Amino acid sequence: MEAQLAPVCTVLVNCMSLRSSHAVFPLLADKLKAPGGQNGLRSFLTAPGPAVLLVLDEMDQLDSKAQDVLYTIFEWPHLQKSRLCLVGIANALDLTDRILPRLQARPHCRPLLLHFPPYSRQELTAIVQDRLSQASADGVLDESAVQFCARKVSAVSGDARKALDVCRRAVEVVESDERKKKASDPTGEPKELRVSLPQVARVLSEIYGDRMASPGGADGESFPLQQKLLVCCLLLLTRSGKSREVAVGKLHEVYSRLCARRQVSAVGQGECLSLCGLLESRGIFSLKKAKEARLAKVFLKIEEKDVENALKDRALLGSILAAGLPS
Repeated sequence: MEAQLAPVCTVLVNCMSLRSSHAVFPLLADKLKAPGGQNGLRSFLTAPGPAVLLVLDEMDQLDSKAQDVLYTIFEWPHLQKSRLCLVGIANALDLTDRILPRLQARPHCRPLLLHFPPYSRQELTAIVQDRLSQASADGVLDESAVQFCARKVSAVSGDARKALDVCRRAVEVVESDERKKKASDPTGEPKELRVSLPQVARVLSEIYGDRMASPGGADGESFPLQQKLLVCCLLLLTRSGKSREVAVGKLHEVYSRLCARRQVSAVGQGECLSLCGLLESRGIFSLKKAKEARLAKVFLKIEEKDVENALKDRALLGSILAAGLPS
């Protein structure tokens, strides 16, 4: 693959790092050693030379008032004699349909959309085992512990980083316990480091609460509890407010209070945004990203009467709605 890409000029930009959407143009000019400004980049990309592969991560951060930045970038690959190949990565599945409607009128500019769903239990298991193999640590985690971690994380978010983080923290728990034992009994024989299911369950309990750490409970086929709670909170806020759109910061605040009321560990604001993205992929939420996660806007994409059917949990929804907004 590297040999095939050798004659290609590859540029990777994380749009989260930009001060504003228009800051992408001088950054690209610098990386490509091209003349500045949109016209300079346009001339550079249509002049003879090697192919240019431009990867824009967090592309939805280029959202601007008139969407001139995104429209300009999407038009570049279709310029006559253009040598640009554009790859955009975004959490919002409907990015081009929602904020770039003019692309629909230009079939040649319409991008090919690839949806990458959350990782399944089997995929998370394979990822963790592969990382253990790379680190020559195949025997450190019991297979049952890896399977348990993968099943629980796939039920909440399907986030590979979270699964790896749970395993890492479980290893740290075992190391800490061993250090304490050695301090209390210096003459004791050191044991081989091994992480089993109880240590993984302990970490999951700290992150998600006891319900998620129990051997039964949520699995990949059910609607995850944390997502159910977020949907209920958004429904409460929608009913009590004047606008359908709610800031993620406000949603997380109400969700955290609801979790405290129900004695469930709440996820942080960053993971709350990720869960909103997963709910968007289910077709329940619609998400409008912002420079700051807490300012991103979210609203229900389905009718209120369809929420109960989507959650498939009448008892939970009924009890939360009856209690009203948590104080």
